[in-house]
Amino acid sequence: MAAAFALFIIALGAIARFAITDQVNGVDLEVLGTILMVCGVVGLLLAIVRMVMDQDRGGPPAKQ
Repeated sequence: MAAAFALFIIALGAIARFAITDQVNGVDLEVLGTILMVCGVVGLLLAIVRMVMDQDRGGPPAKQ
């Protein structure tokens, strides 16, 4: 779920950065899009790390 949301944020940022050509008073859409893409990438990396860590914990206990 977190990875899907991160991908959505990346796509939203890319749209704001590259596809929107209108001007909004007081808001720089290119900077906003870049910030959203960076936040989405960080969120995606954190989601991947969390998934890997959860898989490592799920195995059977080691025999001694």
